[in-house]
Formats: sequence, structure tokens, C-alpha cells
Amino acid sequence: MRVLFLPEYGEQIGGGHVMRCLTLAGELSRRGATCAFAVQPAARPVIAAFAEGMPIVAEDWPADIAILDGYGYTAADEQAFGGRGMKVAVFDDVLRSHACDLIIDSGLGRTADDYPGPARVLAGVTYSPVRPEFASVRADARARRAEGGSRLLVSLGLTDVGGITARVLDLLIRLSGWEAMDVVLGDRAASLDDVRSLAAADPRIAVYVNARNMADLTASADFAIGAGGGSQWERAVVGVPTLLLILAPNQQAIARQLEALRAALVLDVAAPDFDQRFAEAFTRLAADSALRAALSRHGQALFDGKGVERVAEAVLALV
Repeated sequence: MRVLFLPEYGEQIGGGHVMRCLTLAGELSRRGATCAFAVQPAARPVIAAFAEGMPIVAEDWPADIAILDGYGYTAADEQAFGGRGMKVAVFDDVLRSHACDLIIDSGLGRTADDYPGPARVLAGVTYSPVRPEFASVRADARARRAEGGSRLLVSLGLTDVGGITARVLDLLIRLSGWEAMDVVLGDRAASLDDVRSLAAADPRIAVYVNARNMADLTASADFAIGAGGGSQWERAVVGVPTLLLILAPNQQAIARQLEALRAALVLDVAAPDFDQRFAEAFTRLAADSALRAALSRHGQALFDGKGVERVAEAVLALV
């Protein structure tokens, strides 16, 4: 079986679509499928960094299944791929109209009723495509975190939208409550040079570019500053209590649901008093062990880390 992935990618789009597709491609490959990616040139280094040897092809690559992931794709695009004899699956989280065979929306509270029509719908967090290595470190991370500590993970997206990583790091350096910090971002992150300069002046800070050991870094963290999207599912699986920053409007709804479920502290970077509110929220997270334990417990209760297996089974069942 041949599966063609078509994720969007860009400075303002972020790397979440690509990473989600790479996660599913890894699971499908383990099950015997041949996977390839058709992407914009800017996304090619990301795929090479995180999936060495993954074929990058043109959109007319002959495939049995096409998987589209991005807000720029329309129902007409889905019909066009279907017209070439492919089954079509799409990732969605903003309730768009579709003309495909399979819809995957792992948003909190989503149900099949949100997508009326003939397509099969995989809805809800049970289908969140988290890489298997995060589930594998789940128990050990929980036991280690119970011992207490103040190691901080900062993970605000590969593309570092708006240079938010350097801005947050500059704020954290002035705050107490952490003893060591792991900062993760991509090699084309907007504030990479600034982050490296800040880290060079503070031996407590380690910078990881295109980190391949993200599960281990997450498992080693006692708490985190993180972006919305798929990386929050990874932190929840491992049970890392997180101050979740909303970096784009499409992250609002799910972030606020996580906040209501006491699975994350949430702060919008667009808030006019962001710097002050960030300092207050982080100080609270660092000082309140009961709060961190509750965030960890509620996050892990939502995700078992096996969503990608369920999605892969449904994709393979299309043909």
C-alpha cells in the first residue's frame, strides 16, 4: 500500500501538520505501507531531520491513499485526489466541509456528529496521533516526577512563531523557581540566534535544535512552557504539568477546554499584559506542587498515547 502525505508548513503555519503526518507515517511504515511526502521546499529540511530517508515526491506520485493536513485544502482539492483513484483522508480541527473518505479530528469533545456526511470520522482525543515513544516513557516519568524537582522544558514550536521562544526565555531568566532548562526549537526558528545568545550566558540552559529525543526530554521535565497543538498531547501523555501558550487563534478552543478540565494553565500571547501575566502564572506553577500534580493527573487521564495506532488501522482499512 502506498500512502501520500500532503502537510502544510510555514513560518506562520508552524510545524505541527508535518510532525503529525510524520507520526502517522511512522506507524503506517511499521505496518508495511510505503509512505512519501509532497511538501513545499521549506518543509524538506524538517522531514530530513526527523525522518531520514523518507521519500519526498511530487503530488502526482501514484498512491492508494492521500492524506491532507492543512487549512488551505478545500473539499475541491479532496475531490481532485479522489478523482485520481485514491482514497482520501484529512486531518482537521476547525470543522471544515469535506469531500473525502476519512476525517481525523482529535480535538477535545469532538464527535462524529460534528462532520455530517458519508465520510468515516475518527473524533476525540482517543485518536490523537502521539508518537509511540511518549507512551513508552509514561510510567517511568511519573515515578521520577514524584520525587520532585525543578527542571523546565520550553517547547514553543519548530518555527517559533513570532520569535516567542526568545521572548519567553528572556522572561524566565529573570524569574526564580527553576534550576535547569531544556529549550527545544527548529533550525529555522525565528529567534534561534537570540536563544543561543541567552543560553550562552546562562549555564543552566541547554538548547536542542530539531531534537530527535523529544520523548526523553519531555520525560525529564518537572514542568513545561509549551505551545498548543500536537505537542500538548505529547506532554499530557507523559504527564508534564504545562503552562500552555496560545500562539494562534485556532489554538484557542482546545486550550480553553484543557484549562476547564484542569489539564493545563493557559495564557494567550496576544494579551496586552502578557509579560506580567506570564510571570504570575509561571511563579504559581513553579511554587505549587499540588497544582502541578493535578495538572499532570488530569492530562494523563485524557490520553493513553495509543491514538496513532487507532488512526493507522482506520487508514489501512480504506483500501
